[in-house]
Amino acid sequence: MTKNFRTAAAFWILILFIIMGIGTDIYQTYCKKNKITPVYLVEDAENCYSPPSPEHWLGTDYMGRDVFFRAVAGSSSALKVGLCASLIALIIGVTLGAAAGYFGGRTDKIVIWLYSTFASMPGLLFILAFSLLFGKGFLSEDIQAGLRSVNKIIPFEIDVFGVYLAIGLTGWVSLCRIVRAETLKLKSAVYVQSARVSGVRESTILFRHIMPNLFHIVIIFFTLRFAYAIMTEVIVSYLGFGIQSMPSWGMMISGGQERLWCGFWWEVASASGFLFLLVLSLNILSDSLRDILDPKNQ
Repeated sequence: MTKNFRTAAAFWILILFIIMGIGTDIYQTYCKKNKITPVYLVEDAENCYSPPSPEHWLGTDYMGRDVFFRAVAGSSSALKVGLCASLIALIIGVTLGAAAGYFGGRTDKIVIWLYSTFASMPGLLFILAFSLLFGKGFLSEDIQAGLRSVNKIIPFEIDVFGVYLAIGLTGWVSLCRIVRAETLKLKSAVYVQSARVSGVRESTILFRHIMPNLFHIVIIFFTLRFAYAIMTEVIVSYLGFGIQSMPSWGMMISGGQERLWCGFWWEVASASGFLFLLVLSLNILSDSLRDILDPKNQ
């Protein structure tokens, strides 16, 4: 009963964050269209460092901006980076892992070399380097022109895209290893051997008989990676290399820590509290999904 209650609470907390994230994006689009300053960017020089009050639930920052609204807006940045980075890692990891495990031979050797190479890279430095390339204008003119062309079709900010891509490229290795090992086991299963003897095409066997049996691994990995991507983005933003165009929990923590010694604790506490609730709910849901989907627990 306690476990079910914990899972339900985590689920509804996640839903609340999703509503806040989507609502922030809709509100931001509305403000941009109507040339209105969003409430989380409104400055009030007379109310700098105001403590939590009925007017400002979580106080104000050094520019008089409402900390509560900035923390809520930060959920949009967190969810987007978690979703995009996790999808990038998931696509790469599943594709390479399944191909290596099923086809073996040279394909397997190439994939092993790839994930061994990526695993040996310091992940945080790799992410910081990508953020600098995309966010500080160090890309070649041809690449920037290509990104601008894509941006006309799919609106995104180049510096933000660099963060998404970097976190995704550093997160697929563990999934690739797991999928490869599971595919090696599944391809020798009786039903797969029967399909092969019956003349079923290799691609059909891979997508119809093997991939569905990897679904529980993918779901569990996605929720775990989602939480990790959010925490990584907060660290990168804290260091000043992440998302700068939107409120970010990392930026709030970085800005608020300089004034902790003065007793202005509410900005750091608010951003950390929002981060804690979101990551905790994702971890609880991940554990519950593992118990439900893992065949070993059936």
